[in-house]
Amino acid sequence: MSDTQLTVTLSGGDVDDARAVVGALEGTFGPPQERPSDTDATVRIATFGGEGEGTGDGQADVRPLSEPVTVTVQGTPEAVRRASDALSRAFTARDEGAAAGDQEQERQLVLES
Repeated sequence: MSDTQLTVTLSGGDVDDARAVVGALEGTFGPPQERPSDTDATVRIATFGGEGEGTGDGQADVRPLSEPVTVTVQGTPEAVRRASDALSRAFTARDEGAAAGDQEQERQLVLES
């Protein structure tokens, strides 16, 4: 797993909210390999990884969320830290906890505009 490998699971909000969250991460990680679907799903997934890198500035033009969105980021400790930082800059973020394994980490955040 590279330092940029990251899986993002989103619940709450609509597909536009999911896209806003993914957009907030693109400045750090580049375009995702998988984007949230526009179906009526209650849980959406986006994946970032491999060679894609963002602009490095971590800045994104993010629209407000329609309602709170619960986001779980999972990947290397560095990727999770970078994702948490990017999301905290773009939205009001409440840390709901983290779990660490041997080589991966998981963090859950609740995001609001």
